Amino acid sequence: MKYSLSSSFARLTLALFGVTFLLTVLGRAVTLTGAAFVCQGWPLCLPTSDVGWLKVFHIGLVGLASLLMLSLFVKAWREQRHERILLPLTTVTTVLFFGQVFVGAIQVIRNMPGHLVVLHSLTSVSLWVALAALVYASGLLAKDGGEAAPIGFRQYLKDFFILSKPLIVLLLLLTTFGGLVAGLKGWPSWPLFGWTMLGGTLAAAGASALNQYIDRDLDKAMQRTSKRPLAAGRMTAAEGLSYGLALCLASYYVMAGFVNFLAALLSLAGIFYYVIFYSVWLKKKTVQNIVIGGGAGAIPPMVGWAAATGSLSLAAWLLFAIVFLWTPPHFWALAIVRQKDYARAGVPMLPVVRGETETRRQILFYTLALVAVTLLLPLTRETGTVYLVSAILLGIWLIYAAWKVWKVPGNKVAWRMFRWSSMYLAFIFLALMVDAVV
Repeated sequence: MKYSLSSSFARLTLALFGVTFLLTVLGRAVTLTGAAFVCQGWPLCLPTSDVGWLKVFHIGLVGLASLLMLSLFVKAWREQRHERILLPLTTVTTVLFFGQVFVGAIQVIRNMPGHLVVLHSLTSVSLWVALAALVYASGLLAKDGGEAAPIGFRQYLKDFFILSKPLIVLLLLLTTFGGLVAGLKGWPSWPLFGWTMLGGTLAAAGASALNQYIDRDLDKAMQRTSKRPLAAGRMTAAEGLSYGLALCLASYYVMAGFVNFLAALLSLAGIFYYVIFYSVWLKKKTVQNIVIGGGAGAIPPMVGWAAATGSLSLAAWLLFAIVFLWTPPHFWALAIVRQKDYARAGVPMLPVVRGETETRRQILFYTLALVAVTLLLPLTRETGTVYLVSAILLGIWLIYAAWKVWKVPGNKVAWRMFRWSSMYLAFIFLALMVDAVV
């Protein structure tokens, strides 16, 4: 494969590399001279010294580099949508570039905590590696022109929305908000609420997109998932991978910059758990996929608690345990209804491997364990009467649904268990929030 800079994409990449190099050198000079703290009101004030003008020139160069970066990003999504290396690499480079600008701006506005200093250094190294790789890859792979999306713009946006699994994102955000309110024992401030929810949305949506990228071939074999954007071919694999990576990276910058380090680290752990540990490894390897993989969905309430307190208490771990134990009966109920789909796709779900009878028994067992754990939370003295009464009544309701699944054959009761368990989790966290503020 011959290296060439004949394409406009490759030439634009090289120009960006050059401007970014100059920007880095100038940025170092600004740091060494203290120019960042000169003429704080610019552009409302004019510099009166060479150091001040150095800062102005640096800001102008940031603007130029930003325009080049955005141009390259748009060009990649228009012309390189089938390139599984170029499109994700350009997208990741874009997030790293603006992440570096974002962290650098924090440094000017206020003193950065230690974890952001480390993030600034890691982003700088990662950005240069990504830029160098992009210059090399664009010379080998980039072509002018490209194929436009074969669907309308409205459908294209809708497919990005579907790629995010919005219903799952909403449920995860509810548990995150529940942990946030319970940790604070009251309503959070609007900035803390907004940044935590934004970071959680980006993390959950990005992980969901990466899950669909990994499962795109498997999804084709299942009736329930065959119409997803990647499985149906409305979006390319490169687009799905790029979208997921961008959202996951952006989520960390939001959490680390506006919430706190522990919340950011937990959010990142949840992404890794779901994408790598569950989607890549567990899902197709073991009948315990849902049991072990449930840890990914159990992390968001801990993220909320960490956002509120900056630490994790026993109550936060019990919230983790509640979602962890809720996951198997919820998804096994769906697996009973869709077991032919899972069998056809080769996914070793419990009803496929061990049969319906064992699955129904396990649903009842895990439901009993789940309800028992919800009743442990008041022992931490983090909850009161409202939560306790709600947990008892909701627990009786869910146990009844699980008992019906155990005793009554057929898909109807299993589907009801699936729907009721979703409502149960929402209601138990709503009760937790009401208890915290009354």
